[in-house]
Amino acid sequence: MKVIVALACILACCLAQEPHPCKMPPLLTGALTISTQSEKLWAFANYEYDAFGRRLRLTEMGNYENKTFTVDYLLHYREAAMYEIDTKTRTCKKMPLKDDFQPWEIPKNSSLVGQAVVGSSSGPGQGLLVNTWIAFAPQGKYISTVTEFGCIPVTTLFHDKQLGWTMTSFFNNVIGITDPNRLNLPDFCQGAEIKTGSEEEPHSFLTLFHKKQ
Repeated sequence: MKVIVALACILACCLAQEPHPCKMPPLLTGALTISTQSEKLWAFANYEYDAFGRRLRLTEMGNYENKTFTVDYLLHYREAAMYEIDTKTRTCKKMPLKDDFQPWEIPKNSSLVGQAVVGSSSGPGQGLLVNTWIAFAPQGKYISTVTEFGCIPVTTLFHDKQLGWTMTSFFNNVIGITDPNRLNLPDFCQGAEIKTGSEEEPHSFLTLFHKKQ
């Protein structure tokens, strides 16, 4: 009986500890939706995230200003390049990528908004314990919600003066890369080059979703 009481006390102390900023798993596969405050954009994407190789694959479909679109991107931050892949026509367009790679994490200077249970705390398995954080960066303001255990992304709100609020919701997350080939360039992309003297502006992660289709 004393052992059970002691274990219960230890568990209570662990749960009572204040959450700390965390890093999300370096390899993730899953899906996300993204929508804007202006209601001009809604998109769904399957993703593969590789923090070790600094790569991100997004297969995206959605609606922008009442026009539907389907696109497939591979962001290769070590090359400072983004590839727009069309598997049907076996063509590939290479574009400059201006962003530095930003690991998916809760920055150390973030402030805890609060802890909550998504779903219900009435019984085992009925809810998910999450932490919500707020952070300010040169690009804008972030409000991110991640799981208490594992630091798995749930939702992220981003605000800047130009775009207003953009919300990203994550689901079906799996730790690891289920199909490693998705992060490799297809053979028909191997010779793709950024056109010299191209007037096209460098792209960033956000412009993928706000790019007019």
